[in-house]
Amino acid sequence: MTINEAMRKYRLPNPSTPEDLETGWSKVLTFGDRVLLAGHYYNGVNKPCFFAAVYEFLDDEEKHDCESAVGLYAASEVEFEDDGHAIAWAMKQ
Repeated sequence: MTINEAMRKYRLPNPSTPEDLETGWSKVLTFGDRVLLAGHYYNGVNKPCFFAAVYEFLDDEEKHDCESAVGLYAASEVEFEDDGHAIAWAMKQ
């Protein structure tokens, strides 16, 4: 899925900050130089409804904080059965 498609489908902000992501989604983790997000997207009854997104820090600082700028790097093309599987996908990106 392209960045623009993910922004439209899942309503993902780009660029953003880790702090802003945490206020919009309940599952946001800083993982090294990336920020991982698991979100909910309703697909219908009995269908997988979690997605994953990966953001990367846009500045060259060694220490990133909650107000550092991040940009959308990748988003899952498939939905997952739970947020744990979504985060597992994001960790591999």
